[in-house]
Amino acid sequence: MRIRADVSEPIRLHTHDLPWEPSSAPGVERRILTRDEARGLATSIVRYAPGASYPAHTHPGGEEIFVLAGTFADEHGIYPAGTYLRNPPGSRHHPYSPDGCVLFVKLGHLRQE
Repeated sequence: MRIRADVSEPIRLHTHDLPWEPSSAPGVERRILTRDEARGLATSIVRYAPGASYPAHTHPGGEEIFVLAGTFADEHGIYPAGTYLRNPPGSRHHPYSPDGCVLFVKLGHLRQE
């Protein structure tokens, strides 16, 4: 699936106009800003309900997270709003949110080719 994936085209979105789409984990939703599944790339706003978690997983192309609101956590720590995280290619974690949170997330773009 490709959503706004042509990087030669400018994009201007008001994220509140995008629908929240369910993820494979209950209580975790996302507003997809861009996505190119074939290349493993995605940029999205992710929302965790209080107590929601996502199964442990690996990021082959890395991941960057900026906590916009609430508290995000994984087995490595607890991260309040304003925290920036970078998980390098091949890293693994089990994310959750004790109180609920909203994140800006970029996936797959840290591959070193």
